[in-house]
Amino acid sequence: MNSLSSAKEKISSGERLNRDEILALYNDNDLLCLAESARRVKESKSGKNVFYTVNRHINLTNVCRANCPLCAFQCRSGSNRAFTLELDDVEKILLDAAQVNGLSEIHIVSSLHPDKNFSYYVDAVKLVKKFLPHVGINAFTPVEIVNFSEIGGLNVADVLRELINAGVTSLAGGGAEILSDRVREIICPKKCSASQWLEVMRTAHKLGLKTNASMMYGHIETISERVDHLLKLRGLQDETGGFQAMMLFPFHPQNTELGRRFNLRRVGSWEDLKMLALSRLVLDNFAHFKAFWVMLTLPIAQLALSFGADDLDGTLGEEKIIHAAGAKSSAGITRGELEQIISETGYLPVERDSFYNRK
Repeated sequence: MNSLSSAKEKISSGERLNRDEILALYNDNDLLCLAESARRVKESKSGKNVFYTVNRHINLTNVCRANCPLCAFQCRSGSNRAFTLELDDVEKILLDAAQVNGLSEIHIVSSLHPDKNFSYYVDAVKLVKKFLPHVGINAFTPVEIVNFSEIGGLNVADVLRELINAGVTSLAGGGAEILSDRVREIICPKKCSASQWLEVMRTAHKLGLKTNASMMYGHIETISERVDHLLKLRGLQDETGGFQAMMLFPFHPQNTELGRRFNLRRVGSWEDLKMLALSRLVLDNFAHFKAFWVMLTLPIAQLALSFGADDLDGTLGEEKIIHAAGAKSSAGITRGELEQIISETGYLPVERDSFYNRK
């Protein structure tokens, strides 16, 4: 039996796919077959429910010492685009966010500021806890945690403990890009390595922090490297069970050095939906898959609900990182709009908190 035939047989019987079978499914390019299979897996885990949350994004700064070629958000200190929120600024944002009915989560990710010390980030979390004590705080990626470890002179576990004590309830899943050091050396050479990213997540899970996972595809990676990325996530989830949800990000090349250097174009919707469905089949130990509407656009995110996604993330309030790279979607959306998008597909909108508890 060839790899494609065995892959389809395993999908029908609910068995785990191996690397050759995953590659065969990708190369077969049968989008509707993948969609039907992924939808079946999604519904076996969450039924007809599709989740969303009322959340608010806060980006503390875009001043970054990493200067990754993949990033349109970051800039150097002194740039006319540079911003850094001081704690008074964060307080004003939180006072505004406190007026949002049913707010469940504050999401904080930023850049690697060359001058801010670890206590600045801890104090920002403490402010959220002070003004919004009942809201989940999903904050910082493994890339940022490694940076905190370096600037704070602490090991990763102690960094995470301090953030937990300050109020962090879950860890963001960004910064994974592609978990290949060959790729990372080109697209984000000053970020943490693939093994460091995984080790931060392993440590977070051991300390009881739930996290998300992610993959950014559609730049200079090979399909084999995408598959290896998924297998690394699957392996860590087997070990810890700490990942709550998976997010897939198509690379937005506009305004990036990487896009200019390699003359990159954003991949199409076919690729977005194929990767989502395939990932749902590979990551059989992940309960939830997010269709991040800011990255995908609302129409494709809506379609993604038939390709294995069961979560449209949230209302956001204000998103800056992806929009810096040319995203055309709005920076925020209302609860009513999310519910309408979900209901049109025949699924049931379910408002959730950070841990997929119903609101």
